[in-house]
Amino acid sequence: MDSPLQLPDPEIGDDRSLRLPAHGTTVTAEDLRVRLVLAADLDDEIEVDASQVESVGQAVLQLLVAARAEAESTGQAFRIVNPSPAFTDRVNRCHLAAAIGLETGDVL
Repeated sequence: MDSPLQLPDPEIGDDRSLRLPAHGTTVTAEDLRVRLVLAADLDDEIEVDASQVESVGQAVLQLLVAARAEAESTGQAFRIVNPSPAFTDRVNRCHLAAAIGLETGDVL
């Protein structure tokens, strides 16, 4: 029996980084919210892997902005790692790179 605080295997790898789904929609946002809360409670650092993202919607972006702001206010590290070109493009077009801590070099 798994511990109630253990994050689900399909969503969290051995390195415990959160992996965003290929298509981040309003439907997937609730699951992401739960995983972000668990990660914030269990880990010193929240690491979000965006390597598989093909599209990302407003609800997911809002969660990432809120999660980074919360982490920052509590002194917890928050990083987006391996952002896909689609993720980086969407974040830059929405002018949210700074708000989610995406280091992209030249931001549009």
